Amino acid sequence: MFYGTAVWDPWLIVGQIICLQCSFYLSLGVFMILFLGLRVPRLSLVYFFDYATLTTSTVTGWCVIASFLFTSLAVAVYMIFVVERARKCLDFSATLYIIHLYLCILNGGWPSSMAWWVVNGTGLAVMALLAEYLCIKREQREIPMDRFHSRV
Repeated sequence: MFYGTAVWDPWLIVGQIICLQCSFYLSLGVFMILFLGLRVPRLSLVYFFDYATLTTSTVTGWCVIASFLFTSLAVAVYMIFVVERARKCLDFSATLYIIHLYLCILNGGWPSSMAWWVVNGTGLAVMALLAEYLCIKREQREIPMDRFHSRV
């Protein structure tokens, strides 16, 4: 992909947002199964969207917090392939967490727990910064010139 002229393609942006949102919840589900699978009798969407589950007073709450933080690390890696540009990582990370906030409000009301805000704010920061770092590293790789040499 050449990065010279930026073409505004709203369908591509919407597709990227949907892809990242789905990968966020899929990764969150995998980490919830790993961390909470043996702790709770039945996993439900309450652990995804209810702010009351993000608590530091129980081991289950710490497992939910760990799931959210590991998910932000995983989605930062996904951004290398979906977003591809370092300057767009913050925008896509913020959009992902704004949509998550909206879904949490629809499910359980306005998050009044300080732990919810700290965990999601930290997740946003980790996701954006790690994705930017990884995208910059990828953009700065050398382009192999071996395949462009003509054989005489």
